[in-house]
Amino acid sequence: MEPKRRKVFLDTSALIAGIVSPTGAAREVLRLCEAGVVELLVSRQVLTEADRNLSAKLPALILDYRHLMHRMSPTLVEDPTHREVAQARRVIHHKDAPLLAAAISAEVDYLITWNTKHFHTSPVMRAVHFRIATPGEFLEEFRGWLSSKV
Repeated sequence: MEPKRRKVFLDTSALIAGIVSPTGAAREVLRLCEAGVVELLVSRQVLTEADRNLSAKLPALILDYRHLMHRMSPTLVEDPTHREVAQARRVIHHKDAPLLAAAISAEVDYLITWNTKHFHTSPVMRAVHFRIATPGEFLEEFRGWLSSKV
């Protein structure tokens, strides 16, 4: 029996880190997504923020980023409703509420972020049914699944 393919939602910080760093944990997560080992999900907000941030701060990488997104063809998560965002706002900083609401509605297995300040809080952890992890934490758990299958 083939193991379940995990659905991972990357936020902007993890996505950009994966593009910028050729050797970091976020890049390894993107490689797993590109290989089809895990399913990459992103929202329009994440793609728009990444595009805007790369265009402003690292314009030399914007074409590579767009090419990678086209090649990877991530599952695009619909924008959350105003009601879903309002519910998320009860447990997280208002700027992160749309992202959290999108991940909740997409029923992901993981939300991968470097934003531990806003996402690694008790109210957020109680509100979600998925794991919120940094890229490194996700990779540690991924390696654990591999070793348990051997």
